Amino acid sequence: MMKKPELLVPAGSLDVLKTAVDYGADAVYIGGEEFGLRAKAHNFSTQEMAEGIAYAHEKGVKVHVTVNILAHNYDLGGVREYLEEIKEIRPDALIIADPGIFTMAREICPEIDIHISTQANNTNYETYLFWHRLGAKRVVSARELSLAEIKQIREKIPADMEIESFIHGAMCISYSGRCLLSNYFTGRDANHGACTHPCRWKYAVVEETRPGEYLPVYENERGTYIFNSKDLCMIDHIPEMIDAGIDSFKIEGRMKTALYVATVARTYRAAIDDYLKDPAVYESNLDLYREEIRKCTYRQFTTGFYFGKPTHETQIYDNNTYVNEYMYLGTIEEVTDDGLALFEQKNKFCVGDTIEIMKKSLHNIEIEVLKMQTAEGEEVDSCPHSKQMIYALFSETPEVGDIIRVKGQS
Repeated sequence: MMKKPELLVPAGSLDVLKTAVDYGADAVYIGGEEFGLRAKAHNFSTQEMAEGIAYAHEKGVKVHVTVNILAHNYDLGGVREYLEEIKEIRPDALIIADPGIFTMAREICPEIDIHISTQANNTNYETYLFWHRLGAKRVVSARELSLAEIKQIREKIPADMEIESFIHGAMCISYSGRCLLSNYFTGRDANHGACTHPCRWKYAVVEETRPGEYLPVYENERGTYIFNSKDLCMIDHIPEMIDAGIDSFKIEGRMKTALYVATVARTYRAAIDDYLKDPAVYESNLDLYREEIRKCTYRQFTTGFYFGKPTHETQIYDNNTYVNEYMYLGTIEEVTDDGLALFEQKNKFCVGDTIEIMKKSLHNIEIEVLKMQTAEGEEVDSCPHSKQMIYALFSETPEVGDIIRVKGQS
């Protein structure tokens, strides 16, 4: 009988955490306001973290908290205070890269599992064994590993040592994300969570005797974004991921929207469950999974390093933009007795528009907007103001927790 892998989903805010839990996550990873590598994410106050952990635990979902900066001396006092706070709210695991922070966590909160971040460059089984001897529960594999290498690691480490590997999301161009470009160009340190994503910028070559004359780095007739990787997507390769012995399938994206998280989480949830139930069902539904996964923002897809070294085909050479087929309109918070659905409006739409209800299962319902009114009861034809609370009557009544979205707008 195949072991069921954990589906680990990112959340950059409390609302997105709840979406991840509701849309199929087995575990969610989040960051606090300090000491994680996503400083531009909304992130969690200690109070929000406690609320999120309670919400997840009530539904049988685990919460892992990132403390994965590469610390300088001046960070350590704050890290100690932060770990003391986290100890009280009892997440299921801490994700750590720095050996110093690891040592502090083992001292301050030994009852909380420690997972070793991909930032620690975990590329071989001896590294896994090193961390296991020190008491780590899990190691996140470096993005540079093939599935064959991960399978060999699985064979060389104890059965109770867990492997976590990325299954979907952005690929850092540097070695497991330990990149200096952002710090060099802007003073914003990627290893302190403030990456400005210079790997997505457009570059040219300048010859020293001809300053100001920019020569494009040609990969084709349109030039190139030489560091701009496609996004990882392994929806077609669930069987290979399971066969490699990976315990946790990690989705990247703590800066993503609730729509992105819901779309990716429910698609991988369905794919994993279908495969474990019957591989033939999984195979027959591959087109559906592919169609659904492309309904979230993405930067074209690649399988990364999993089947050998990537070729030039894993890069995007002509732009740094996302494909964005659907726009997030809101999440249903309440449905009144007369069928009005309450939500916080995220993007503009109008009475008469055709939009879509996105269910927690891999199921969508096309509906028409029949009527809208403000929270004060004023009827409106559109809702142009972001974060406005709106009541809407649709041609089919949604349920609390359903997401509404619309195709073909940006």
